[in-house]
Amino acid sequence: MSAHGTPIPMTAHRSGPLKGEAHVPGDKSISHRSLILGAMAVGETHITGLLEGQDVIDTGRAMRAFGAEVTDHGQGVWTVQGVGVGGFGEPDNVIDCGNSGTGVRLIMGAMATSAITATFTGDASLNKRPMARVTDPLALFGTQSHGRTGGRLPMTLIGARDPLPVRYTVPVPSAQVKSAVLLAGLNAPGETVVIEREATRDHSERMLAGFGAVISTEVTDQGRVITLQGQPELKPQTIVVPRDPSSAAFPVCAALVVEGSDVLVPNIGLNPTRAGLFTTLQDMGADLTFENLREEGGEPVADLRARFSPDMKGIEVPPERAASMIDEYPVLSVVAAFATGDTVMRGVKELRVKESDRIDAMASGLRANGVAVQEGEDWWIVTGGGPGSVAGGETVQSHLDHRIAMSFLILGMAAQKPVSVDDGGPIATSFPIFEPLMSALGARIERTET
Repeated sequence: MSAHGTPIPMTAHRSGPLKGEAHVPGDKSISHRSLILGAMAVGETHITGLLEGQDVIDTGRAMRAFGAEVTDHGQGVWTVQGVGVGGFGEPDNVIDCGNSGTGVRLIMGAMATSAITATFTGDASLNKRPMARVTDPLALFGTQSHGRTGGRLPMTLIGARDPLPVRYTVPVPSAQVKSAVLLAGLNAPGETVVIEREATRDHSERMLAGFGAVISTEVTDQGRVITLQGQPELKPQTIVVPRDPSSAAFPVCAALVVEGSDVLVPNIGLNPTRAGLFTTLQDMGADLTFENLREEGGEPVADLRARFSPDMKGIEVPPERAASMIDEYPVLSVVAAFATGDTVMRGVKELRVKESDRIDAMASGLRANGVAVQEGEDWWIVTGGGPGSVAGGETVQSHLDHRIAMSFLILGMAAQKPVSVDDGGPIATSFPIFEPLMSALGARIERTET
């Protein structure tokens, strides 16, 4: 079933040309961080363009539970009256983070060095996901955690009463882990240092600096060394959230595989730690162009134009690019099914511990719909037969995963026969306007309430 209710089966039919502008929601990563950092600032932070998906709404609810005044003014405009670094109060009830691994891990970091106790839970999918990757480094500050076997939710965190600054090397590329440690370091004295061997999305570093934290990044032989000075007074900000490149991936990729399509996706954030998919698509021969390049709020932004691309070729995606496009591999594998030859994706073990095991979910669903796939522990290969080559005709499981559901609906728009997903409900966690947006472009998506 979906994250917050009855399953919503959906079917995508072969579509005519997709045309028009796709105004996708605000960036989810920046939306989460805007609410959390706003709650840790002193004064009122004003946010426009906030993603109003369930994941972000759950984070806003959590910030209220910790004592911040969070107000939804409508149309993506929110304000947060913060309580300051170390000012969180103890929640009266369990914090339910729904389906959001980003939300729960960042919130754990934000509260970990305050002398309070909080219990976290989520939906069936989130409660299966490992939290030790965050609670282990938080323990170095003095935080205690008590969860289910395997370090899973529900979990209670007891914040460090006398936190210590830490120096931590992130063992696998993870912006969530890095960000959790940096947020915890805000209320620890002295310098907290995070070292990452491979660069991950750097929204936390950019936004911490914007809120007035003293933070620096140095590239060394060890990797990126990020140093944060603890116990600042964060200053409230006015934030304009750019549109989410991970959401933009779906109308962009649909346009590339549906014959005759020409779609413009305005105001997309092109932070280099997030834009790996678009580079990869261009490497495959996609007709993808960037228009009106500019900078907004310290983030690079552009309008993306995507046109039907019948001559795309399979490539080997550089493994070092994985961190900049980790959430986009599912929909990339759909594009690969309509390219010619092998698209090889390596160094992607992280996909096995997302909202679902995304390698297994995509491999199984693609095979069911007539696409040749090979897979291993941290890789998979999709062999495409070119435009019109995917048979389709099957129903696949979404595994409570919004990106799996949307990816297979994109597949159905260009397959010979319709493709169905057992539950499209989780799409609302990140892209609540997915159906009307795609329908306005010309896609044929149906839902059947059960």
